[in-house]
Amino acid sequence: MNKLKAPVFHIIHGSFVDGFGIRTTVFLKGCPLKCIWCCNPEGQAFNPELKVTAGKCNGCGNCVEVCPVGAIKVTMEPEVNLIIDRKLCTNCMECLDVCYTGALEKFGENYTVDELFAVLKKDELFYASSGGGVTIGGGEATWYPEFTLELVRKCKENYIHTAIDTCGYVTSSDGIKALEEADLLLFDVKGINDQKHLKNTGVSNQIILKNLKHLAAMGKAIIIRVPVIPGYNDAEEELRAIAELLSSLKSVRRVDIMAVHEYGKVKYEQLGKEYLLNVQPIPQERQEKIKALFESYGLNTQLGG
Repeated sequence: MNKLKAPVFHIIHGSFVDGFGIRTTVFLKGCPLKCIWCCNPEGQAFNPELKVTAGKCNGCGNCVEVCPVGAIKVTMEPEVNLIIDRKLCTNCMECLDVCYTGALEKFGENYTVDELFAVLKKDELFYASSGGGVTIGGGEATWYPEFTLELVRKCKENYIHTAIDTCGYVTSSDGIKALEEADLLLFDVKGINDQKHLKNTGVSNQIILKNLKHLAAMGKAIIIRVPVIPGYNDAEEELRAIAELLSSLKSVRRVDIMAVHEYGKVKYEQLGKEYLLNVQPIPQERQEKIKALFESYGLNTQLGG
C-alpha cells in the first residue's frame, strides 16, 4: 500500500462546478497563499484543526476535563458559551472523543493515496455517464507534490478524468508534473499587478504567471477562475490586463468570473479567526458587464464555476 499521506478537509460528491460533467472534488488542507477574501480558511493551515460550533454546546464540560493544556472553558451565564484559547490549543483532538453534540469536530483527516482513491472510485459510474471525473483542489494540492502526482497517475491508470484546481503558486518539480499530467486545470488568476497581488494574497504573482504560460504553451486544457473582489482587484485596468493575458493563451477553454461572497464567514468563527473582508455583493448588472468585457477579448466566459 502507498504510504504517502495528505490531510483532506472536504470531499464533495456530485459536483457540477469543478470541471466538466459530474465530479468528485477532494480538498487537500494547506495553502501557500493567504488571500484576504479566502472562503475556505479551514484549507489554509497544513495540519488538522479544531472546529468549534459553539451553538451546539450543551455545557456538559467533558471537554474541559480532558484538555491536557487547559485551552477550553465553558461558561453557563447568561447562556452556554464554549471558549477555546487558540494560543494554548495544540489540536490534539482529545476533546472530540467526549463531545457528543458535535460542538467540537475536526477540520482535516489524513488519507493515504490508496485510501482516498478508494473513496473516489466509488463514483466512477457517474464519471463515465457524464464525462466527469475527479477534481483535486485545496488549499493547494500541489503543495503535497508527491501525493498529488501519485493520485493523478492512479486516476489516469483507471481511466478516470482528472482535474487539478490550483492557485498556480507551484514551486516543486513533482507539483509541476502533477499539473502537466492532469487532464484539466482549474487555474486561479487573482490579478496582474504584482504589488497588489502581494498585498491581497501574501505572495508575488510571478511564479503563478510563469507556470500558467508554461502550461498553456503545452496545450493543457485550462479553465481560468477570476475572483472579483470590490476594492481589491476589480479595477477596470486590472480586469482588462487579465483578459488581455488570457486572450493570448490558446488552450484556455473557459473563463469563470467568481463574484465575491460570504459563504465562508461562519468557518472563520469555527476556527476562532477574524473575518477581515468587508465588501458588498457585486450587483448582477456589474457582473454581466465584467463578463461582456472578457467576451470582448474573444474569451468563452461565464458567471460562476
